[in-house]
Amino acid sequence: MNMTTTFDGLTLNNPVMPASGPLVGDTEKLLFMRDAGCGAVVTKTISTHLPVIPKPCIFAGKDHIMNSELWSEFSLDRWTDEFLPAYVKDNDRPLIVSVGYSKEDMDILIPRLDPFADAFEVSTHYVGTDLEVIGETVSTIRKHTTKPIYMKVSPHMPDPKAFAKMILDHGANGVVAVNSLGPTMNIDIQSRRVLSSNEKGFVWTSGPAIKPLALATVHQIREAAPEMTVIGVGGIQSADDVIEFLLAGANAVQMLSGALLKGKDLYAKIIKDLPKRLHAYGFDSVQDVIRTTLDKTVRYEASVPELIEDKCIRCNLCVNVCPYFAITMKDRITFDPDKCFECGLCVTKCPTKAIVMPSEINR
Repeated sequence: MNMTTTFDGLTLNNPVMPASGPLVGDTEKLLFMRDAGCGAVVTKTISTHLPVIPKPCIFAGKDHIMNSELWSEFSLDRWTDEFLPAYVKDNDRPLIVSVGYSKEDMDILIPRLDPFADAFEVSTHYVGTDLEVIGETVSTIRKHTTKPIYMKVSPHMPDPKAFAKMILDHGANGVVAVNSLGPTMNIDIQSRRVLSSNEKGFVWTSGPAIKPLALATVHQIREAAPEMTVIGVGGIQSADDVIEFLLAGANAVQMLSGALLKGKDLYAKIIKDLPKRLHAYGFDSVQDVIRTTLDKTVRYEASVPELIEDKCIRCNLCVNVCPYFAITMKDRITFDPDKCFECGLCVTKCPTKAIVMPSEINR
């Protein structure tokens, strides 16, 4: 199975890389990602001044991470004098250096970091939504490097397509979509206080909970700018998630929160699982997925669901969740065709896949 993905002169032996954050914050962590088999490695976001970080700063929910950790806690000097030299001497894959935030910062950061970087990722989290300012930031970076530039779009950006066009016009090669979602809030009822927050009471949320938003943003940008490199991030925790992002339009993917929720060995597991999952879905390579056109056919007629009785465990979940009161438990689960809206909720909620939509089977 050919796992290679290539873009902007960079070749990755697989499409999986870490996202910028606490797991790539110094030489030891960068080397861990290399040894886990990641196709490229990304640094924690480096800026011109040190952050003041609330403690504790990372909270794990069932399907999300809430984080007020900010950018690298180490100075630019530590990165250029210690971390990056130690890493690149044994590096054998692309290194993407993450930087932030203003165009004034870029005048300082890019010349210092350019000798170590194969590409730059630029966080726009604290830049705001003014596309002219973001365009000027890209132009400033481009003055100092010939390396690929990937701008990381935040979910609060009102028009991802306009964002993509602006950065392309000013010299960027692509986009990383998406950054964490925010502002968000985490409240502890017992103590009557906000947890893991900044001084305003807010945090940023990432992980599986934001995956649908991330997929949609990746696809919007791919449709708006087919020539642009798109790196997908937001909610990946399995090989199947990687394939979904590639189908949505990504050239490669990044993961962080999945590893914080399930453990750091998740990188190696996904990379190991990916060839098997590609084969299971009938793909011959990563490029085969990337070249696939996503079917977005809209249908307005379905059919009443049917029960596979030997799979039914009589849990009554479908009865309880049905918003149209169309399902009852008699001797068996029964669907009322006069009430059923053919919405499909019961199909997706059934824990044993005992409910099917015949129209979906016959597609």
